[in-house]
Amino acid sequence: MSAVLAIENLSKSFLLHQQSGARIDVFDGLSAELKPGEAVAVTGPSGRGKSSLLKLIYGTYRATGGAIRVFDNGLWTDVVKAEPRQVLALRKQTIGYVTQFLRVIPRVPAEVIVAEPLLDRGMPEELALGRARLLLARLNIPERLWKLSPMTFSGGEQQRVNIARGFAAHFPVLLLDEPTASLDAENRLRVLELIAEAQARGSAILGVFHDERERRLACTRDIPLA
Repeated sequence: MSAVLAIENLSKSFLLHQQSGARIDVFDGLSAELKPGEAVAVTGPSGRGKSSLLKLIYGTYRATGGAIRVFDNGLWTDVVKAEPRQVLALRKQTIGYVTQFLRVIPRVPAEVIVAEPLLDRGMPEELALGRARLLLARLNIPERLWKLSPMTFSGGEQQRVNIARGFAAHFPVLLLDEPTASLDAENRLRVLELIAEAQARGSAILGVFHDERERRLACTRDIPLA
């Protein structure tokens, strides 16, 4: 099966302006690809750029050189050269991203935050909210909290809301940045189940995992960053 994500000769440098313009080369010639239904782990020592790679694919960081090609609606789009509107379109339909942190919006209920990716695609509100509530329940968010803003939730509850949001819609490419960090054993298992279900739907998953055992359970191979 053809790849849905192709990284070609990727390079990225950071300039440290507060340290006399020192330059740090994070990537220099990285190449990799992911196919639909694969779950692949990015591995390497702390500070090697695992999370930075996900941000480059998502378009949060701009690469110094190379290409990050994403197959979208029958065409390849290079995130490195894409216009902002193209990157936003990819984020809406093609590239999902689950981080450890929830962007909390005042007065917006948790169930609406989770349902938003589905609402943005035109799904009827009740269907989108139904999917959101199912995911919140699976991740052990009490029903009494669903209609409240997550601003006052605990850190673990906010993380689970964020995970629910990331898995609400189907994305051909799904980026996971330590999705099980700080979760208890039961909720870690729920996240691993969601990853397996996304794989079964054909998502190509690229993840960073703190826990080696969970990485081995979730992923079939690694992309090592030496």
